Amino acid sequence: MTATAFTIRPATPADSETLFRLIHALAEYEKLTHLVEATPQKIGDALFGPRPHAEAVLVEVDADGSKQAVGFALFFHNFSTFLAKPGLYLEDLFVDPAWRGHGLGKALLRHLAAIAVERGCGRFEWSVLDWNQPSIDFYRAMGADVMPDWRICRVTGDALTQLGRPD
Repeated sequence: MTATAFTIRPATPADSETLFRLIHALAEYEKLTHLVEATPQKIGDALFGPRPHAEAVLVEVDADGSKQAVGFALFFHNFSTFLAKPGLYLEDLFVDPAWRGHGLGKALLRHLAAIAVERGCGRFEWSVLDWNQPSIDFYRAMGADVMPDWRICRVTGDALTQLGRPD
């Protein structure tokens, strides 16, 4: 299978089902489907509602005479206090395994880097699972530093509710 042509475009509300399909495929790849609470409706509300929390782009290939979404990147802005500039944080990047090796992941990363530059961001960053050596190698080949001294801290569910309670 060869991707003779592809496009990267911003996701729209009509893409909520497609994003859900790709997010579920990512969860399957990471063996994390048991954590998926997303639905097309929740995705639509979060990305395209009155206060969007993130943005997404889709990569589409010309397959069998029609455009088919085979990957996505979901991102949002954060802020660097040291740089006093916004940053772009890549939450997820996924290309269907059948379409890997065609430059689509590289194109998505470059597309987001261009957005970061255009928006005056001081950095572009993301996380990668420590067992995902193919992705780590790919990111390093793209010029990324894998930060060995940093760990992600996360509070969710009941622990988040408890932490958020007033004293």
